Amino acid sequence: MGRVFILGNAGLDLGLGLPRLPLRGETLLGHGTTRAPGGKGLNQAVAAVRSGAQVMFHAPVGQDPDGDWIGTVLSGEGFTALDLPRLPHPTDFSVLMTLPDGESCIASAGPCATALMPEAAAEFAAAVAPGDVLLLQGNLSRAATEAALSAGAARGAGTMLNPAPLWWEAGPLLPLCRILVVNRVEAEAITGLADPRAAAAWMRQEGADLVLVTLGAEGCLAAAEEGIRLHPAVPVTAVDTTGCGDTFCGVLAALLASGRGLDTAVGAAQRAAALTATRAGAYAALPSRDELGFLQAGRGEA
Repeated sequence: MGRVFILGNAGLDLGLGLPRLPLRGETLLGHGTTRAPGGKGLNQAVAAVRSGAQVMFHAPVGQDPDGDWIGTVLSGEGFTALDLPRLPHPTDFSVLMTLPDGESCIASAGPCATALMPEAAAEFAAAVAPGDVLLLQGNLSRAATEAALSAGAARGAGTMLNPAPLWWEAGPLLPLCRILVVNRVEAEAITGLADPRAAAAWMRQEGADLVLVTLGAEGCLAAAEEGIRLHPAVPVTAVDTTGCGDTFCGVLAALLASGRGLDTAVGAAQRAAALTATRAGAYAALPSRDELGFLQAGRGEA
């Protein structure tokens, strides 16, 4: 069984419900404020370890009480290896704004994630082996992301990139990706193509072995050597879509590392993401170990 190496960010999520997005210059009264550990890297790592994988998670945090608290929370998740280097910056944080229909908007600040040096990223990734999955997101700098993907690819690992947030050009990194996971908006931003199928085909041509374009309630497109296939979504009433993509990526990485086939892994990841959408928040909405056991077994409900 392969291991899952996740390199990314860990921070603080501040949640806020809004009736709509504020207008320019407007102050809008929100409701339902929450505070929780978060960050795409952290959420994906928790989803992966709760799926039963051996997970090595590396994410820098600040030398502040928020960094202390995140370390305390994660110490109870059962990681095979947990490394949270303390940097002289404030711990990363995000403001999660949730609208009445369950859609979310996120604004983030990542001084620790962006300060991670390429040398440190490459050193972490150099510990992988064939059969392992190395998963990264878009929070690190492009240089650090490229260094890690290059080191992982050289060691024969299944390199997996979820380039969100998309703030640098991801196209040149596609040849280093065995698996690329993007949503509809990110696919268009990378390729300039509004049609998800065309965008998925383009990203495969540019070097990614497998491209997954998540489409929310419409399902997930998988573009591989044998063609493009739509995996239907699990119908649910969405409360909050924050964290759904992270759940999808973490569960997918865990099951692929365990040797499961693509159809099985994508199906379980979609069921887990759908369950996440029925709950408020990100970390608080992640499925439990017991729930993920049911979902991986093919059960629609946990």
